[in-house]
Amino acid sequence: MALYVRDIRQEEEQQLRHWIEDADPILRHRARVILLSSQGYRIPEIGPLLGAHPTNLRKWIHRFNMQGPSGLISPRSGGPPPRFSEEQKEQIVALAGQNPRDLGLNFSKWTLHKLAEEAERRNIVDSISHEYVRQILAQAKVSYKTPPSSPPALGGRD
Repeated sequence: MALYVRDIRQEEEQQLRHWIEDADPILRHRARVILLSSQGYRIPEIGPLLGAHPTNLRKWIHRFNMQGPSGLISPRSGGPPPRFSEEQKEQIVALAGQNPRDLGLNFSKWTLHKLAEEAERRNIVDSISHEYVRQILAQAKVSYKTPPSSPPALGGRD
């Protein structure tokens, strides 16, 4: 027996068409599955059109039939919740952009370990590894190795 999507209400179809035009690729794909099914396409026909496995197609049609468009939105998958807020990450990036000497520290270049220690000392975070500091800086496309600009040394050439 072929599986088809149930009759789609007008507001549901509007939501699906909106997702096709202006949504992330995952929702766009799922909306296409439902709309193709509503147009009479069978799962063996939809699969090659969208490059999707029949098992997944059945899952999305069943979810839509039971929950409507909200059934196509996946809850956040596993994994731990984010460890740090965006504000904390921004503060770490800002810290890396400052000259350690200007902060009263007795060194002139950051290391990942020193950045992690200083972030903890300044209560930006309770605890952070140097590896996580590296990941935050990489995501922000900031290098801790590039020394922040300092005022020119005195006694230079005239």
